[in-house]
Amino acid sequence: MIEENVILVNEQDEQIGLMPKLEAHEKAVLHRAFSVFILNSKNEIMLQQRAHHKYHSPLLWTNTCCSHQRAGETNIEAGSRRLYEEMGFRAELKELFHFIYKAPFDNGLTEHELDHVMIGYCNDEPIINPEEVENWKWMGIDQIKQDMIISPELYTVWFKIIFDEFYHYLEDHKI
Repeated sequence: MIEENVILVNEQDEQIGLMPKLEAHEKAVLHRAFSVFILNSKNEIMLQQRAHHKYHSPLLWTNTCCSHQRAGETNIEAGSRRLYEEMGFRAELKELFHFIYKAPFDNGLTEHELDHVMIGYCNDEPIINPEEVENWKWMGIDQIKQDMIISPELYTVWFKIIFDEFYHYLEDHKI
């Protein structure tokens, strides 16, 4: 399998190069990424549990899907592609905001991303890709917030950061 490149960016989200994904995470280089939140009609978020064989953060819960844009791909195109690859369905996505974060892992890798956060709506059950996803569930937004306080070890490092940004965005905006 060919390793994918990530798009290196500056703080203004201007592309400055490409780098293999693993190398970018080893060197903690700022790169473009996206995070998708799918909500249902009850305002619950579809969470995914990462597959048990992932090289970092296996079996931890996170947002519906997240990944990296490919060269020449818009944020929405990338989010739609990865949502289908991981969760087996399509939904109309809307970009809400972007921000920069840096999150080190226990294994020496670091996420340093300019993350484009998107939202979509769906009430259907996903058809998960077992190479990427172990399990999934719907959880209320406030329920997630409380569970992260009680059991933070169940969630990915980046989801805790991104969820906090997403939660505050929802407080300040009507979507």
